[in-house]
Amino acid sequence: MAARLSPGDTAPDFTLTDDHGEQVTLSDLRGRKVIVYFYPAAMTPGCTTQACDFTDRIDVLQDQGYTVLGISPDSPDKLATFREKEHLRITLLSDPDREVMTRYGAYGEKKLYGKTVTGVIRSTVVVDEQGEVTHAMYNVKATGHVAKIQRDLGLQTA
Repeated sequence: MAARLSPGDTAPDFTLTDDHGEQVTLSDLRGRKVIVYFYPAAMTPGCTTQACDFTDRIDVLQDQGYTVLGISPDSPDKLATFREKEHLRITLLSDPDREVMTRYGAYGEKKLYGKTVTGVIRSTVVVDEQGEVTHAMYNVKATGHVAKIQRDLGLQTA
């Protein structure tokens, strides 16, 4: 498992396929602030809550210059179904080999119901306009996380 990222680190670049079958490359977003969040599986209760929270707050985040990228191991087709079913307005990316998750420290051992398992670690990394990590949060809770990000970034939460 790769080490977790910290503020000041350069965010590892990546190119992943989105739910429309298009390629999205992090370095192509230079000049913008990017919130990259990792979640275990589309259409599960916690992941749905988190994706809907980002969608509900997307206008405030975009008004402050943020692009939101949600990354899971799900296929682009499953992500498209997730987007349509939940009316999501964020970019969903597929990392089936979990390579990007591993480089970001968002895949590895974690506790699940008291047992140690290997899987996706719900995490969020905020990247500035130059590609540098400003915030790195691991083992986050799905509920209330987007409001916490907004507070941490000094953005309005309404």
